[in-house]
Amino acid sequence: MGGDKTQTILLTGATGYVGGQLLPLLLARGERVRCLARRPEALASKAPGAEVAAGDVRDRAAVQRAMAGVDAAYYLVHSMASKGSFEEQDREAALSFGEAAREAGVRRIVYLGGLGESGAKLSPHLRSRHEVGEILARSGVPVIEFRASIIIGAGSLSFEMVRALVERLPVMIAPRWVSVPAQPIAISDVLAYLIAALDLPAESRIFEIGGADQVSYGDLMKEYARQRGLRRLLIPAPVLTPRLSSLWLGLVTPVFVEVGRKLIDSIRYPTVVKDRAALEAFAIRPRGYREAIAEALGGRQGFLVDRRSIHVDAPPAQAFEPIRRIGSANGWYYGMWLWRVRGALDEMVGGVRLRRGRRDPRDLRAGDHLDWWRVEEYEPGRRLRLVAEMKLPGRAWLEFEVAGNGGSTIVQTVTFDPRGLGGRAYWYATRPIHSRIFEGMLRGIAAEAGRAPSPVDRRSAA
Repeated sequence: MGGDKTQTILLTGATGYVGGQLLPLLLARGERVRCLARRPEALASKAPGAEVAAGDVRDRAAVQRAMAGVDAAYYLVHSMASKGSFEEQDREAALSFGEAAREAGVRRIVYLGGLGESGAKLSPHLRSRHEVGEILARSGVPVIEFRASIIIGAGSLSFEMVRALVERLPVMIAPRWVSVPAQPIAISDVLAYLIAALDLPAESRIFEIGGADQVSYGDLMKEYARQRGLRRLLIPAPVLTPRLSSLWLGLVTPVFVEVGRKLIDSIRYPTVVKDRAALEAFAIRPRGYREAIAEALGGRQGFLVDRRSIHVDAPPAQAFEPIRRIGSANGWYYGMWLWRVRGALDEMVGGVRLRRGRRDPRDLRAGDHLDWWRVEEYEPGRRLRLVAEMKLPGRAWLEFEVAGNGGSTIVQTVTFDPRGLGGRAYWYATRPIHSRIFEGMLRGIAAEAGRAPSPVDRRSAA
């Protein structure tokens, strides 16, 4: 079952960190992708070209329906953030998933678990990760299981914990677990392994995957600080128990206390690669932790990004029309009363007025003002990048890109460069309402693009 033959792929965890990045790679490879999600609406604008099936992995009937006609299935879910016994929930979900896959004639399951030496003392989380792999394999369907240590990438729970600690604290308490050896791996390398698994022979294998270096969380913190140009001091504090550490994390990071405790329970034990089979079976050569951190930081060190996309059945020129006309009398396509309230608040503190409008209702140039935004970059028919000029605890950008041939994909990116702890608090406090506004805006643009005449038609009408 090689990459030259289109397959039907069932993807679980598509709303999560790894699955969300794997989805576009599978689509780009030309596979037919079906996503099983508890909240299909969360994927509506993020999975153009994929089928979305509603259901939970513990719902046997929903899994059976989703498995129909599937060649390969990705199991990228876990219950660590759930209430109650996550071990029992994971056990139940894996059993249901494996049995449904066998009954549907699925040829392989690809599973991402946790690295840790079998038989050694492991945390409940890592024991559960290994158990899930065993349950899936007992179904009789060939299982390709990857066991990974710390995943480095913007949005990864482990990496965001490092980011939050280093960004917030000039002096950090360093419990004993900070010095435990691990073998972190870049998210791009994890994704490469997950994709390559589709081309392996259909037989059960376990692969331990890690980056080129064995380091600790303390090493990651120091390297993150070095790349960010921050001076940070780590003070050893061996008396901090996992529970106290998780409470401490809950005070200074956005990581939930309960998830933080389970995470620390796992990283108290070494997670390094003992079996080099992955290097023999794949042509992938994972990068080191310094390169992985640089990749995670990208060109926007410390920036916070919210990106979404939507597909429209219109050529790119037509899809870009509502973007070209955005703002002023045309509005922002969603929640204008919220924009007006925000504008009034901004004026009260001497900010830019929302009603200052735009230079021309149809024409745009770099440097133009658009209500309380300013055009930073503009490529007609393809790209518009706005920088915010309202009062904010940081800097913000709103960007639209349109690409396609026949139909089009509109990508919307919101980027925020927070100013200190107050800026980060603002981002997380306003994120729910901002997500609703920007998702509504993107849907409004898509709806308008479907109704709008092409630019040629508009000019001839004029």
